[in-house]
Amino acid sequence: MTQHQRLLIIDFGSQVTQLIARRLRELNVYCEIRPFNSVTEENLRQMAPKAIILSGGPASVTETDSPRAPQAVFELDVPVFGICYGQQVMMTQLGGRVEAGHHAEYGRAFIAPAPGHKQDGIFAGLFETGREEVWMSHGDRVTEIAPGFEVIGTSPNAPLAMIADEARHFYAVQFHPEVHHTPNGRRMLENFIKLAGFTGDWTMASYKDEAIRKIREQVGDRKVICGLSGGVDSSVAAVLIHEAIGDQLTCVFVDHGLLRQNEADEVVSMFRDNYNIPLIHADESDLFLGSLEGVSDPELKRKTIGKLFIDVFQKYANQIDGAEFLAQGTLYPDVIESVSFSGGPSVTIKSHHNVGGLPEKMGLKLVEPLRELFKDEVRALGRELGLPQSFIGRHPFPGPGLAIRCPGEITRDKLDILRKADAVYIDQIRKHGLYDEIWQAFVAILPVRTVGVMGDGRTYDYACALRAVTSVDGMTADYYPFTHAFLGETATRIINEVKGINRCTYDITSKPPGTIEWE
Repeated sequence: MTQHQRLLIIDFGSQVTQLIARRLRELNVYCEIRPFNSVTEENLRQMAPKAIILSGGPASVTETDSPRAPQAVFELDVPVFGICYGQQVMMTQLGGRVEAGHHAEYGRAFIAPAPGHKQDGIFAGLFETGREEVWMSHGDRVTEIAPGFEVIGTSPNAPLAMIADEARHFYAVQFHPEVHHTPNGRRMLENFIKLAGFTGDWTMASYKDEAIRKIREQVGDRKVICGLSGGVDSSVAAVLIHEAIGDQLTCVFVDHGLLRQNEADEVVSMFRDNYNIPLIHADESDLFLGSLEGVSDPELKRKTIGKLFIDVFQKYANQIDGAEFLAQGTLYPDVIESVSFSGGPSVTIKSHHNVGGLPEKMGLKLVEPLRELFKDEVRALGRELGLPQSFIGRHPFPGPGLAIRCPGEITRDKLDILRKADAVYIDQIRKHGLYDEIWQAFVAILPVRTVGVMGDGRTYDYACALRAVTSVDGMTADYYPFTHAFLGETATRIINEVKGINRCTYDITSKPPGTIEWE
């Protein structure tokens, strides 16, 4: 790999640690995330980072054996930025004090400048309106700063919310600058990397070249099968791998019976007509739907689908002589929500069928060239690879497909109703010119029936929920503010055009506390 200028993020288990990396990538900075317990003085010096960021985390530094940073972090003579728990770690290890039992602070807060202190270093250009809006998430707080630090900003529940030691270029904040709820968080990160001397030498073009080299080194002259869903992730992965190794790649498109309306035909047509990539269309819908019969628990649905994907790939891998690798379009958010790092305190939100579910008996090694990317980075990579914008801009679609948009038991009838309702909804969004404003939109069919009146007759049909969210990275999301006129028009079309639905609702839950998908 090209030796980019490196920034090290030491992860203490925050659910939003990956957003720090996301923001830095927007600024063309190459960064690596390492769990706190994997960082040693030796590999610190080998990596030679130009700067270090200490992430947030759910632990309390007041507890025995709570996570710490290697002391060498503060001895490398590079800028260090502590965020939330990272601030508390920094203060604890450098001679300050952190206490529990104070008022916790979650959500929006406002920071005022400390009297008499200039806002220099990473805080340059802040407080233009007299205060800074930030996003807090902490129970403990710093009550005494370490020698050499000065207070830059305060909040009612975090009087030492922004602190700095300009002589050593050490900075720390109690809030989260990486989330979009902190409007000037990007400016702080920009100031930090500028102060550290980064020139912005990491781009998606360079990532593509490095990924191709890495694929060639990993695969050699052996064969790869790629699980092609037809979504942006797996398709970009397939085109990238094909560019790296050509006809050594065979794509297997599994039709699990849980796709949207006409999607199987569209995927097969697109890849056969536009790309010279060997493609096997595996219609295994009977297998999947039969195995899901009677299953209503969402985790069991995901695990069932994941296991069947493995079984199906085992079946088709055996038909491809010499296949030794399985390629997947796994992304960073999949990994974040599925894996609690070894020894760390982060928690699993839900399992993903394409993360870590490959048993040794399958005899295939994984190729995951998108594992370090967020969705918009995958789209940027797709543009680098020449994929059409109309395809790159498609909304995300989950691997388990409509299974997780059908709470409760899955039946073929419910899936047919759901497909038709979803097609009407997306058609409405496109007709109103809203598709590109929305991160993801879909219909969920609810496991309840409701009474309705159509004409002079009584109906007793399913209710459905419309979902549409805006997001930048999929980690947080807000519902899209449709007009009531749009919602009324859409509900009328669905009820009139889709037999089996007589009631529509609109889901206005954000993420968090909800997830984007219903299951």
